[in-house]
Amino acid sequence: MNIHPLAVVSPAAQIGQDVRIGPFCVIEPDVILGDGCELASHVVIRSGSTLGSGNKICERTVIGGVPQHLQAPEQAGRVVIGSGNTFREMVTIHRAMDKDSATIVGDNNMLMVNVHVAHDCHLGDHVIVVNNGMLAGHVTIEDRAYLGGAVGVHQFCRIGSLAMVGGQSAVVKDIPPFITLDGDSACVVGLNQVGLRRAGYLLDDIRQLKAAYRTIYRSGLAWDDVLEQLQAKYPEGPAAHFHEFFIATKRGIAPERRTPPGATIKIHRDPESETPDSGKTSQAKVG
Repeated sequence: MNIHPLAVVSPAAQIGQDVRIGPFCVIEPDVILGDGCELASHVVIRSGSTLGSGNKICERTVIGGVPQHLQAPEQAGRVVIGSGNTFREMVTIHRAMDKDSATIVGDNNMLMVNVHVAHDCHLGDHVIVVNNGMLAGHVTIEDRAYLGGAVGVHQFCRIGSLAMVGGQSAVVKDIPPFITLDGDSACVVGLNQVGLRRAGYLLDDIRQLKAAYRTIYRSGLAWDDVLEQLQAKYPEGPAAHFHEFFIATKRGIAPERRTPPGATIKIHRDPESETPDSGKTSQAKVG
């Protein structure tokens, strides 16, 4: 154990072996730090926090803060964090509202600079949240999801496994597993094929997911019929997760972004050929 003399560590905290705690850190009572955790300077671990082994926590991160809620209880719940996570500078993770509940972060996640995880969020394993990501209360993020920079997720939303959410998205509906969400429109633009290949999904798996995707977004079926088709056609394999995910939604599912047949596009013009009176943008029909 290596604790800097300028750190403040409560004797009521449980500190594992080979833990390194930098200067000006504060470790409150009722904290459990697993073996091999590394804390840089100015890290604060508040009461009610449990961390597994091998977590790396960078400067000015605060774990275990009370919920940012007008009705925050005097006895909040806990924060439970797994092993092998990396929390970069100024990450904040808040405790659950109910004293018998917990905000949960799994294993091997990376939360980059200034990410906020609010009360009662549940993050799986191998999740990446890029700088300035904001997760409101009760958000669920499944394994291997990727959230781009400055993504804001509305409370109670769910993001499925291996979903890739584009930067600056405003997520107000559930994001299905395996898909890519466009950051500009916050709409679905297809499968996350790069992520699927990197995660080891085989070609047959991706073909099954493509077929299921077409049933969801291209079939024109009513929603109840979509669920029935998914359950009947894909009782097993990766596409079976679509039905499992959809039947639990309470906020609805993010729509697909497709260019309507009557849409228009801007035509590039050479600025040198423009006359002073030709400031209007020309348009042409798509298709």
